[in-house]
Amino acid sequence: MTARTPLPPLPAAALTNIESELAPLLRKTSAATRQAEASPASVQGITIATVVASHSDDSHDVRVSSATGAPHPLPCRRAASCLLVPAPGDTVMVAGASDDALYLIAVIAQADPGHATLAVGGELTLRSTGALALQSDTAVHTRAPEWQLNAERARCKVDTLDYQGAEVRFSVLVSRFVGRACEVVLDRLHLLTRSSFRLTEEVEQVRAGQIDMQASSTLRLHAKNTLVTSKELVKVDAEQIHMG
Repeated sequence: MTARTPLPPLPAAALTNIESELAPLLRKTSAATRQAEASPASVQGITIATVVASHSDDSHDVRVSSATGAPHPLPCRRAASCLLVPAPGDTVMVAGASDDALYLIAVIAQADPGHATLAVGGELTLRSTGALALQSDTAVHTRAPEWQLNAERARCKVDTLDYQGAEVRFSVLVSRFVGRACEVVLDRLHLLTRSSFRLTEEVEQVRAGQIDMQASSTLRLHAKNTLVTSKELVKVDAEQIHMG
């Protein structure tokens, strides 16, 4: 076994040169260490945080946990890709180059999973090359100053429909209503037609305070049995009256 020859000690001048070259690097390392200790919750890249306050849909305060010191809240903005609005207590993912430019990019876990809000700053368009389905186990509510629907064909299947509004206007070429019963309660009814046809197979009854019927050409009443009764007066007036 060959014994190793010990290296000769470095001259004092060489050690001085090495220390002078390493001194700037040591100062940079010490400054970086002090800065990290002074900012225990500093965000570098992407990290996990907790929302502690919400000022608006796009402005929030988050707290980044750190093992080297007490965490402190940091302001951040909601990224455009994060449609889910965060709420206090939610666990989120934040990213940014510094603490002054942080963006909340995703909501990982909600403190209240039973309530969620999707919000955008401007117009929202949902586009699909196939079918688009909207489903809810409880209810679907829509509210807007104006609601428009454009479709070549529409189908609506509702067990019970309750409509309340100030005015309804239909402009159609052909309308067909098929049902078992129809009840209409109105204060006033105006009906204008060029031609009208009504067929009743069984009984038709009219109850009115006054009835005024006028025909410009011919008025015809025909039945197997015709009864015309009055409590006080029956008047038949014409240039010619044919009986029988």
